Amino acid sequence: MDTGDTAWVLASAALVLLMTPGLAFFYGGMVRSKSVLNMMMMSLGAMGVVGVLWVLVGYSTAFGADLGGGLLGKPFEFFGLNGLLTPDSLFGTIPTTVFVSFQAMFAIITVALISGAIADRARFGPWLLFAGLWALVVYFPVAHWVFDFDGKDADGNVVDPGGWIANKLAAIDFAGGTAVHINAGAAALALAIVLGKRVGWPKDRMKPHSLPLVVLGAGLLWFGWYGFNAGSALGANATAGVTFINTTVATAAAMLAWLLVERIRDGHATTLGAASGVVAGLVAITPACSSVTPLGAIAVGAITGALCALAVSLKYRLGIDDSLDVVGVHLVGGLSGTILVGFFASDAAPAGVNGLFYGGGVDQLWRQAVGAIAVFAYSFVLSLALGYLVKLTVGFRSEQDDEVGGIDEAEHAETAYDFGGLSGSRGSAKPSVAAGASAVLEGSNKS
Repeated sequence: MDTGDTAWVLASAALVLLMTPGLAFFYGGMVRSKSVLNMMMMSLGAMGVVGVLWVLVGYSTAFGADLGGGLLGKPFEFFGLNGLLTPDSLFGTIPTTVFVSFQAMFAIITVALISGAIADRARFGPWLLFAGLWALVVYFPVAHWVFDFDGKDADGNVVDPGGWIANKLAAIDFAGGTAVHINAGAAALALAIVLGKRVGWPKDRMKPHSLPLVVLGAGLLWFGWYGFNAGSALGANATAGVTFINTTVATAAAMLAWLLVERIRDGHATTLGAASGVVAGLVAITPACSSVTPLGAIAVGAITGALCALAVSLKYRLGIDDSLDVVGVHLVGGLSGTILVGFFASDAAPAGVNGLFYGGGVDQLWRQAVGAIAVFAYSFVLSLALGYLVKLTVGFRSEQDDEVGGIDEAEHAETAYDFGGLSGSRGSAKPSVAAGASAVLEGSNKS
């Protein structure tokens, strides 16, 4: 055991956990004031459901002994983390429990990401049911495909086979472009189809109620993402340093590219665009951060930022109400970042592979494309099936009156903002002020 590596991965796990509350702020600011609590609760609920399932069967399914073909680990091999709690149980240079904790945070945020596609109209209980089923049937197996590398003996012989994408296909996905972002984006697309459009959409564009919350969430996501990417080096080493730099410059380039597209297309560079560009860049560099140089990272970020800025408007043409652009940012960004590895990978980076632009031909490119398409297809089909299963058994969508009146009140008996004090009898606010506040809230609800 290396104490420096252990300390870094523990800190990274905490950073990745912070990303889910950050996502709650990011998504919560983007919805209307009458559904902000429900939106945040969907992220918090994912923390509860997936956190428990991960310890019970999730880690075993993802990292247990392969059942054959690199498709699935033994679900009950480490049930309740049995056999992993002793000091001599190591994963590389860190205690196995530290690795378990780190990977748990990936599982949690992947499920939480999906919720943005069904904002304003999903019931909380059925969402928790879907989250648990999806983690069991989709995320845990895909994590096995992508993150479980073959265990080898001192002579290089495989003694513990892992997932097929990581080993047989040899696609590069350093921190989860396929397993996290394509996976969640495909599920988001499926659920948007299952639940249908919000009342009033697309005639009413339903603007964010709090851009400051959106910026706060984006900032927390960027901060936590260093644990996501640099932490995936599983050590305090040079690879962590390269991925840290690449994460920074790719995100910066994506934000600038998104703002440029907005400026050319709409005449304005917006705060929402800046925050969305940050997330798009983070998504894009996630699979590529170990395989590209900083110049390649800038290219990956800039290309993906522009693509995602263009992609988010397609939902209006296609008639698919992806409420908070999970498809446009995470699916498109994940596909872009994963496939661009095949173009911009350089053997000067830790992964040691050359892409098309560095003399490597199309060998890595086709591997990236196959991995991306396989995860998309698997996640979309099963997510569609699970979504309809929940819909037909317990009902997934809220009643129309609840959606129009406010899903926070209907689902949680709470409201995010209480303006009652503005019209109190002690004269703390003039009637005109109280009336104005009520008008603002009413206008927000209508919008």
